[in-house]
Amino acid sequence: MISLTSEIPTRYHRWRAGPKLVGLCLFTLGVGLADRTWVSLAACALVLVLYLLPGRAFLAQGLRLLRPLWIFVAVVLLWHLATGALVQGIGIAAKLLAAVGLANLVTMTTRLDDMIAVIERLLGPLRPLGLDPRRLSLAIALVVRFTPVLAQKGAALGEAWRARSPKSPRWRIIAPFALLAIDDAEHVSEALRARGGVE
Repeated sequence: MISLTSEIPTRYHRWRAGPKLVGLCLFTLGVGLADRTWVSLAACALVLVLYLLPGRAFLAQGLRLLRPLWIFVAVVLLWHLATGALVQGIGIAAKLLAAVGLANLVTMTTRLDDMIAVIERLLGPLRPLGLDPRRLSLAIALVVRFTPVLAQKGAALGEAWRARSPKSPRWRIIAPFALLAIDDAEHVSEALRARGGVE
């Protein structure tokens, strides 16, 4: 549970975590600032090619992890279709897919320990302010790792509900989803304590 690193070997696994995270930040910034739809679509196509280069199995695994994102893409497109700004909606959806897709790729090909080490170095200057870089880096890394996990579990809960009832799940899965999140948090905290904590 504590790692989402893909078991399918790729050349991306051999790249250092620091350059990958810097590249992710620059790519996300560039995509966010792009004001032309074709640029956003090109960025989305580039991310798709990066997934495809290691093979179809890696592509399928990456797309499975991105499955919960499609509901947000659908909402964005439907809203802009209703407001008569579909081209703008396509650009926004492409930006979302490109940024989250590349973040997911980095997560799939970077070990948690390597991520924590990079973030800890970046947060080092905050130590004189009384902030513990180790704790902050661990918290950030866990958020990065657990966001797609919780999204997958939420989608699974929704599918389980729809398999048993014709009604929309809506608020009804909030309680079991919260319990799943708490249970995962307890397992992670126990694993961290068993390894000596974060000191």
